[in-house]
Amino acid sequence: MKDVAYWSPNEVLIWLAKEGLQEYSESFQKTSGKDLLQLNVDDFKNPPLSLVSSDSGRQILEKIETLKIESQIEVHKNGHANGHLILSHGTDSDSEIPNGKSKPNGIPNGFRKEMVKISMPEIERSQYPLEWGKTAVAFFYALCCFVTTTVMISVVHERVPPKEEYPPLPDKFFDFFDRVEWAFSICEINGMILVAAWFFQWLLLKYKSIVGRRFFFLVGTLYLYRCLTMYVTTLPVPGMHFSCSPKLFGDWEAQFRRIMKMLAGGGLTITGSHTLCGDYLYSGHTVMLTLTYLFIKEYCPRRFWWYHRICLVLSIVGIVCILLAHDHYTVDVVLAYFITTRLFWWYHTMASHQVLKETSANNFLSRVWWFKAFQYFERNVQGTVPHTYYQIPIYWSWYPFKYSRVLSST
Repeated sequence: MKDVAYWSPNEVLIWLAKEGLQEYSESFQKTSGKDLLQLNVDDFKNPPLSLVSSDSGRQILEKIETLKIESQIEVHKNGHANGHLILSHGTDSDSEIPNGKSKPNGIPNGFRKEMVKISMPEIERSQYPLEWGKTAVAFFYALCCFVTTTVMISVVHERVPPKEEYPPLPDKFFDFFDRVEWAFSICEINGMILVAAWFFQWLLLKYKSIVGRRFFFLVGTLYLYRCLTMYVTTLPVPGMHFSCSPKLFGDWEAQFRRIMKMLAGGGLTITGSHTLCGDYLYSGHTVMLTLTYLFIKEYCPRRFWWYHRICLVLSIVGIVCILLAHDHYTVDVVLAYFITTRLFWWYHTMASHQVLKETSANNFLSRVWWFKAFQYFERNVQGTVPHTYYQIPIYWSWYPFKYSRVLSST
């Protein structure tokens, strides 16, 4: 192994690729081995490295420290193996032999020291194990919560009071803005665009299994909360324009068909599958518009700020359109936004700090009801997950462009 201090910039780039750190390749184009060994935490606090690293350089600095140790071991082994000392630089003193030849340094009388090489099996443990089985569990959990929510909507629909007897509740937003008929369609279109964008972005992630189970667990928990709130408090319809499906009064077979129709249509009004009333507190559309944007921004590099802005506009416009359509009370939207953002921030804060993954008297976050599930999903994930993307070639008809690995700097 060549001494790291004598690496050329090209050899540094090869090492980055071997360690899965291609996101630094652009910034290290002119970095030699000597420069690499001199990197420290302060270098990652300022551009350009601060724009590439999401963990203040912790991961690459740890690998550099490992590289230093390996290099020292290699030099020691090559210099003293079999009782010889390897001299590889000039003849500055009488004790050196030219041309890097070996000089015996063993014990006299024909004896010499020899290194005994013992093969030890190396156990490789990734800081970010994929654990697709856990992702499957999280997906199944989210699916069960979504089905349960659909069943609950059908149950609550039977309890919604007639709008002729119980008119819509007063709402300040409705006082200032008249209903816009097409607004809710815009909301659902924006939601589908954001979901599609996040799905495509998720497919490119290297650690998609970890990020995927985080998304499934959060969306499942949010819909589980929604089941509870809509069941305990049934609000009257927000507007007189609502045309709710007739009540079935215990016809379970008809209710089952209604539930299956809603599931097949994704619970969207634009697909004609959602004609039930009562699922107001809180807004499921706001949950998806907010959550998809939070994941898109969190797991996308800052350099794509224009992509963040577009998704933010789509999310905001979609939420405003919910209110303009008078399909949800303002409190439904506010509550959905508050619960979604807090749950997202709490979960990711806990996932990024090992001390918050342990049950202790001082860790009050460990008292949440879903903490055991959180420990199961995040137990083996060490620190902040690198937002590394797979390398894919994209060719335009007139210019070749390659989507390289990038790392979020959030």
